[in-house]
Amino acid sequence: MSKRKPPTLVRDDPARAPLVGNVKVTREDWLNLARNVLVDEGVGEIKIAILAEKLGVSRSSFYWYFENRRDLLEALLQEWETRNTKTLVSKCGQPSRTISEGACNFFRCFVDTSQFDHGLDFAVREWARRDVAVRARIDLADQTRLHAVTEMFLRHGYEAYDAECRARILYYMQIGYHALDVRESMDVRFGRVAGYLNGFTGKDADPEALEEFRAFAMAHAT
Repeated sequence: MSKRKPPTLVRDDPARAPLVGNVKVTREDWLNLARNVLVDEGVGEIKIAILAEKLGVSRSSFYWYFENRRDLLEALLQEWETRNTKTLVSKCGQPSRTISEGACNFFRCFVDTSQFDHGLDFAVREWARRDVAVRARIDLADQTRLHAVTEMFLRHGYEAYDAECRARILYYMQIGYHALDVRESMDVRFGRVAGYLNGFTGKDADPEALEEFRAFAMAHAT
């Protein structure tokens, strides 16, 4: 027997009809809750029965949207790849007048959490410690990201060896910054950006790029 396709109603879109009948939650609801559980409790706590209880629906609701738990976990990994890796690659590929502006484009991913979810990133890394297939995806993501950062340096005239080394310093510093859960105000953090740019690029910070990034950072300060 073929499975019915889920309805195309979206609960949080006021322009569309409300959810009706036994359909009380959307695919996004399941994904959002599963992502929160992954970040807060780890992949081992992502269980269909527990998620259903938290959403206040029966387990059968889950199967409108996913084949099984593995299907849900794959959807989480795809979201992580799109939200984090593809966003970072896109930012590094944006046109930039100077390497300072290019590096600031990279930083924007981490300032605006809607672009790069570092909590999700580390939850997937923790997951990878126990799953070789996920570890392979983490390794590929890091390679893809490092390639994008390296290409950014190359476009600004750095030699290949120098570009690769600087890309690794920049990327690993940023990942480590969040791994350490550094707590700083945006004012304190921004006060060091010019020095960081000098260290990462070997060039004095571009004042125009610095001011543009400052405006962006302060607009997203939490």
